[in-house]
Formats: sequence, C-alpha cells, structure tokens
Amino acid sequence: MLDSRTSLVTALSFLIILGTSTLTEAGSKPSPELASHLIAIAELAQPSPMVPVQAGTFPYGSKSVPTAPYGNWTPFDDTELPQHRVWLDTYEIDRDEVSLGEYLVFLQQRNQHPPDELQKLLWHVITIHFIRDETLTRWPALYVTWTEAKDLCTAKQARLPTEAEWEKAARGSDGNLFPWGETAPSSSFAMFGQHHVHEIPILAGVDSLNQGRSPYGLHHMAGNVAEWVQDWFGPDYYAYMPERNPQGPAMGRYKGVRGGSWKSARIMLRTATRGGASPNQRSATIGFRCARSSIKNAP
Repeated sequence: MLDSRTSLVTALSFLIILGTSTLTEAGSKPSPELASHLIAIAELAQPSPMVPVQAGTFPYGSKSVPTAPYGNWTPFDDTELPQHRVWLDTYEIDRDEVSLGEYLVFLQQRNQHPPDELQKLLWHVITIHFIRDETLTRWPALYVTWTEAKDLCTAKQARLPTEAEWEKAARGSDGNLFPWGETAPSSSFAMFGQHHVHEIPILAGVDSLNQGRSPYGLHHMAGNVAEWVQDWFGPDYYAYMPERNPQGPAMGRYKGVRGGSWKSARIMLRTATRGGASPNQRSATIGFRCARSSIKNAP
C-alpha cells in the first residue's frame, strides 16, 4: 500500500518547485506603450497544429526499482506507483504549447487585461532586454490559471488533456524515460535548469528544440513550462485507477501539472514524474497545451 504521507510531502515539494501562488483574476489596465506591444504580440499569434495519437495501450507510471535507488528509472516519488498498462482511445493533442500570442488573443476576446505579473515581466524584457514582439509571441503562455487554460481550450473546440493522455503523448507506447528517449537531458533537448537572479523566465519558442520531440513529434513535453492537465491530482490515484481511459479523481485540492519547466532539475523532466498546483495559481513556470477527443470510437 502506498505511503500517502510520503506522497503528500513529495507532491508539496513539487508545488514549491513550480513557484509561489498568486490568486489575482484580472490585471490592471496596461500603459499605452505596453498596450501597443500586447496588440502586436497577439496579432503575430500562430495556433499549434494538432497531432493524432492512435488508440492503444502504453505503460502509465513507473515500476519500483529497489536495486537502483538513484538511477534515472527510479520514481521521483510514490505517486508514480504502481505502473499500469493503460488503454486510451484515439485523441489529438497540440504539437506545441499554447503560445503567449494565443493567450493574449484569448484575453482580448474576453475584454480582459493580462495579469499584472505578466505585464510587469513583458515590460521588463521589452525595455531592459530588448526582446522583440516576434520572439515574445512564440514564448509559451505563462501566468495562466487552470480555469483560463480550460476556457481557452474550450474556445478552440478542444479541452485540456487528461493526465494519462499527456503522459502517453510524452513517452509513446513504449514508455520512454524522457520524451526523446533515454539520453540524459541537455540544452539540445530541453529548456531546464535555468536560473536568473531576478527570477526572469528563460524560455524557448514553443516550436523549437526539435531534438527533444516526443515519439509523436510534440515539442517541449519536458521543460520550458510545466503544463496543466485536466485531472485533479491524486497522490494515490494509481493504486485504484481504471485500466481504460482514466480521468483522474472525482475531486481534489490541486490540478495536475506535468513536464517540468525552465527552472526544473533533470528528474522533473522524466515523462512519469507527477505534480500538482492550486487551480487558481499563476506561475512563471506553468503553461499548457490542448487536446481533443477523436470522433472515431475505439475498437
């Protein structure tokens, strides 16, 4: 039986890695100078193509590895245990993380200003680091709450992926350790392990780092920004989940977050590593991508 106390402690440590929670729901009116950049960034937005993931099974979670307690295949914590061979129906998922440009378009359509944290960041990188609008539009969305992510996907006639869908898209039917395979993470594969003295995000374009693509061709399933998923985060969910199309616990306190971010250590980039965050949290380390159920029924 899983030690729920150990799982909770490690899960909470993952929340700390993701960043502190900010509960603001809407931002203040930006300055005219910043507003002109926000409009330009939104006008340059390009949606991600969707990639099909065919119906079938895949290894969901991790196996206990008592003989190699410090190896790469060793679970980050007990929330990954036990491993199941899970069936998922066919679905589609964004090849790329939702971009900052797309997020700003979404906010404009809702007549909302960007969150203050995002406005402050953008003004800083535009005026101090001279980052161009053409670059910023391809950044991943960040400082996005779970509800905003869900609503943006709904507006695209899509939804957030389930945690199981996210993991299959990241590791493939053979169960890759990292999206690209077993090779140790490096800057050629993922944006991770970055540090800035002022906590300025160090991000890559959502369609960059082709060497780090998953078996289905998805970018940044490890690093850049961690990603919201549909499910509530259940530390012991793997102990009782169904073997077909698991949807996560019926309720919870945190929503699932997967994939690690630009700040993460290597272990957080493993395709099976799990975590969660308050659905109201706005963080410089959390973004998302969308998915869509297939019209076809599984056999």
